[in-house]
Amino acid sequence: MVVKSLDAVEALKRKGSVYERFGVHPIINGNGTQTILGGSIMEPEVAEAMAEASRTMVVLEELNEAAGQLIAEHTGAEAGLVTSGAAAGLTLQAAAVVAGEDPERIALLPEAAHDRNQIVIKSSHDSEFTQAWRQGGARLVWVGNEETCHDWEIESAISGETVALGFIASRWHPDSFEGLSKFVEIAHGHGLPLLVDAAAMLPPAENLRRFIEYGVDLVSYSGGKAIKAPQSTGILCGRADLIAAAKLNASPHYSIGRPMKVAREEIVGLMAALELYVRRDHEADMRRWFSEGRTIVDAVMEIPGVTATIEQDDWLRPVPEVSIAFTSEWGGRSAEAIVNALAQGDPPIIIEASRRNDEDLFINPHGLMPGEAELIAERLQVEFEAG
Repeated sequence: MVVKSLDAVEALKRKGSVYERFGVHPIINGNGTQTILGGSIMEPEVAEAMAEASRTMVVLEELNEAAGQLIAEHTGAEAGLVTSGAAAGLTLQAAAVVAGEDPERIALLPEAAHDRNQIVIKSSHDSEFTQAWRQGGARLVWVGNEETCHDWEIESAISGETVALGFIASRWHPDSFEGLSKFVEIAHGHGLPLLVDAAAMLPPAENLRRFIEYGVDLVSYSGGKAIKAPQSTGILCGRADLIAAAKLNASPHYSIGRPMKVAREEIVGLMAALELYVRRDHEADMRRWFSEGRTIVDAVMEIPGVTATIEQDDWLRPVPEVSIAFTSEWGGRSAEAIVNALAQGDPPIIIEASRRNDEDLFINPHGLMPGEAELIAERLQVEFEAG
């Protein structure tokens, strides 16, 4: 029997009252930290720090310096910078290696003032986010194919026009940290920096330092996912000289990064959230996620034609996710229809149809608030029993 969760519904309505005032519907997020759903929920201490920051003016250069020192302390990097999100961090990475600290080159971006503007990247790493490097003035050189890429292909693509190697650290790419280590070796063997997109690579918390420990020269993280900073923030950290160049290409300077402005309240919010994240009991988070997953699994596992398990591994699914599959006994609606029904309910519940075959369901508990796992379990029971 699933515990009734009307309290969770009432809490959601109270929590969403400001949205309802403007005709926007609060949701229950069973789909992780996706940007389209708002990332994550900030801790009260973060919101309070932002509110306090909003009541006083500061010189942004001084605030950015303090934030950079804090980022360096907690990532193991030489220096750091608060960005307007992980994608903005990629644009500043490219600007740093293409234009550097040269005022004339900075002013010309995204056009490069010289031919040395190429970033070499594996074809298997192609994604929507690589455009951010091109926005910073880089020309991408793709090597290998979607399945394989040999070291000699990377080596042969490097030329006098190459300014860096690029690496997309994603759960859905075949490369592990072993592949990253090889990329570092090749880049540094040619005297080139390695730029990494690690937007969604937290958790595990160890990844906050791991990329720098592997020798990555610039790494970009999302602030608004696991760290629970404002969604419009990110972390760029790495070599001091490259961060110095990135700063000159960023707001408040008149440069390619000028539109990627980060407000003082957001910078302070990121700083407060980062301090909380490094002190957080991550093992307790893992226990809670498993418990919430078990609540959902127990509620549906005896329904004919339905199987439910919890999937977790350090690389692909660091947050334990509920996987719901349908057997040959199932005669009801498709996974997509159930996803749509949940999204159209009151309150809307957002979960995901499987990336593997569109016929499984996945529920990521990262963004769930107390009582919401029970509510998802109840709603799934209703939808499954309705066929």
